[in-house]
Amino acid sequence: MTPLPTRASNFSAWYNELVVRAGLAENASVRGCMIIKPYGYAIWERLQSIFDAAFKATGHVNGYFPLLIPKSYLSKEAGHIEGFAKECAVVTHYRLKMAEDGCSVEVDPTAKLDEELIVRPTSEAIIWRTYKNWIQSYRDLPILLNQWCNVVRWEMRTRLFLRTTEFLWQEGHTAHATQEEAQAEALQMLHLYERIIRDYMAIPLIKGIKTVHERFAGAETTYTIEALLQDGKALQAGTAHYLGQRFAQAFDVTFTNPAGLREYVWGTSWGITTRLMGALVMVHSDDDGLILPPKIAPIQVVMIPIYKTEAQRSAIVAQLASLQATLTPQGIRVKLDDSDVRKPGYKFAEYEQKGVPIRIALGPNDLQNKTVELARRDTKEKITIPMDHCFEQVIHWLETIQTHIYERALRLHQQRVLLVDDYTTFKKLIASKGGFLLAHWDGTTETEEKIKAETKATIRCIPLDAQEELGRCIYSGKPSVRRVVFAQAY
Repeated sequence: MTPLPTRASNFSAWYNELVVRAGLAENASVRGCMIIKPYGYAIWERLQSIFDAAFKATGHVNGYFPLLIPKSYLSKEAGHIEGFAKECAVVTHYRLKMAEDGCSVEVDPTAKLDEELIVRPTSEAIIWRTYKNWIQSYRDLPILLNQWCNVVRWEMRTRLFLRTTEFLWQEGHTAHATQEEAQAEALQMLHLYERIIRDYMAIPLIKGIKTVHERFAGAETTYTIEALLQDGKALQAGTAHYLGQRFAQAFDVTFTNPAGLREYVWGTSWGITTRLMGALVMVHSDDDGLILPPKIAPIQVVMIPIYKTEAQRSAIVAQLASLQATLTPQGIRVKLDDSDVRKPGYKFAEYEQKGVPIRIALGPNDLQNKTVELARRDTKEKITIPMDHCFEQVIHWLETIQTHIYERALRLHQQRVLLVDDYTTFKKLIASKGGFLLAHWDGTTETEEKIKAETKATIRCIPLDAQEELGRCIYSGKPSVRRVVFAQAY
């Protein structure tokens, strides 16, 4: 098995190769689309189940809305269509026919749609058009709805998981009777995202508010969680949007309040996508492959028999199967790889590249001595212990590995959160180390765009916990009341 490119030599090539080699995904025949392979999809399913349970615990329910949206719906909210217009895929015809050569197909010009359809880039338009029929009174509120689906955004520069033309996500869309309730909902979901990504994916985050220039098209406020990757760049890990009454006004969604008066509904939307898979790779993994937090690893423990004879194979596999039977009922995801087509050394390297947290190996000497070898993926530590201590050691290591992976990521995160007070230092750091640079900004879009044009750094967010601090903008020198987070980003 040839080694991966190293992170230090070419971080981008390392990432692209690792995603393919670890069996997460590969490019599809349509540019910008990806095939998520079974191992990658198993990780996404783990995340999906964790988030879905959390949504339901907060009172949300799942539904499903159409993939195709009438173009007139999307144009109802001006800011929304302006934000997504350049990324929309448009359906104009509904039928093909055989070409005159009899060997190919072409669009049937007689089958043009009366109204063009948009392949959803997001679902606010179709959902708020539907809410108009669902909501009449305050008794119909709140609506706490989520859907798991795919969307299409016609990206020019694509990379597996991080930015693809089609991707999977969940999108929550809620409707409320009061402004306060909608604002609280958006913040609740932001905090929920941060907690799950921290506790399960072991990724530290900064929570904050997007600037006007960076906010979601059609939102009044966009809240964000930002991850810092090993190469010093940022990745938006999830967003929650307070929509105010904009979509209710666009689609005339009103309700009768308890006083008998008609008013517009208040809304939110929020989502996380398969780009979390990219964050997982880029935050934790090393030059040997993936490193997966045990809580989301599809396989937490892999068992590999080592033998020379068929008799040894039979006895060793039986012993490992017995051990597997003690671990599985405790909810531990165990794979016994007793296939005979690859040598143990190849399997060791394969599962190391896939990021399986714990490897158990058993050979003839172990069988005779009633011992077993355990290896950790995160630290490469190996130990040989009595067989009857294996269960307790696996439980202990799964907890320890989860904690260690988070603490390691947190140290890197903290080391790269830097205060910067002058533009010369800012440019030097962005070009060399990257990181989250906390600097003063004068609050204008003009300055924000100039800094981006000159350094490729954007304002990732205004931190939620930002303290008031008088200073001067690093670019314009104008007064500023707090620092914001700058970074280059994927």
